[in-house]
Amino acid sequence: MTIRKVGVLGCGLMGSGIAQVSAQSGFPTTVVEASPELLDKGLGALRRTLDGLVGRGKLEARTRDEILGRISGTTRIDDLKDCDLVVEAITENQTLKNETFARLDRVCPPGAILATNTSSCNVTAMAAATRRPAQVLGLHFFNPVPVMRLVEVVRTILTSEETVRVATAWVQALGKTPVQTKDSTAFIVNRLLVPYLLDAVRLYEQGLASLEDIDQAMKLGCGYPMGPFTLLDLVGLDTTLAVAEVMFEEFREPRYAPPPLLKRMVLAGRLGRKTGRGFYDYGGGSPAG
Repeated sequence: MTIRKVGVLGCGLMGSGIAQVSAQSGFPTTVVEASPELLDKGLGALRRTLDGLVGRGKLEARTRDEILGRISGTTRIDDLKDCDLVVEAITENQTLKNETFARLDRVCPPGAILATNTSSCNVTAMAAATRRPAQVLGLHFFNPVPVMRLVEVVRTILTSEETVRVATAWVQALGKTPVQTKDSTAFIVNRLLVPYLLDAVRLYEQGLASLEDIDQAMKLGCGYPMGPFTLLDLVGLDTTLAVAEVMFEEFREPRYAPPPLLKRMVLAGRLGRKTGRGFYDYGGGSPAG
């Protein structure tokens, strides 16, 4: 198997980032979104990212145009029919993902690899929804995709060695660093990261210290690039809550249980940077407690 053409299903924050790095690495890339409005929004964000790189002198205008020339957008999933690899980056909903993989299986050529960017859903269930389970795996990118170098390559008990080899080689062709992991809820990074973030919320709930001091303590005491609350706001409180709920459902361990404060902030719509307010307020351009 050789990856020549790539499809990305979903053009949100993660999907547009995956499409960008794919096209940037020389792969013709087709992006599918559910509506013209969502497609325009995603591709518009991608263009602005590239324009920003040009403006800062990190990318030549000619190179930007070449990258954009490798990307085509559509609302028809059937337009993925000639892709060698399709990366799904839609909503974190297991039922929807299973249905999507069954549909991709009918559309894509027999030799194509189907990958999911999920951070918490069951990859084996997606594979079982297809007639090619040996060619299904997880490729978990991190936000922001163009900047973050890590990709978790997630194999199920059904994934073939050839699929893992080809997918890993593609990840490396993007300039990313792959790590191998089995299909177990939250994989490597989130299995370790989410309990840490939830513990930070619990400490704050208990009145141990302020947001700023907890963040500062972890930055200066552990050498982390950002504190837990800054990271929560960047990732999205709703995303963290969703992953924590899946982890708690799977393992039933108290450390994975979402704290009440996190649930209430999500209910209140305070989701982090994307809504302008999470644990910090971003209305003034810089975070304020």
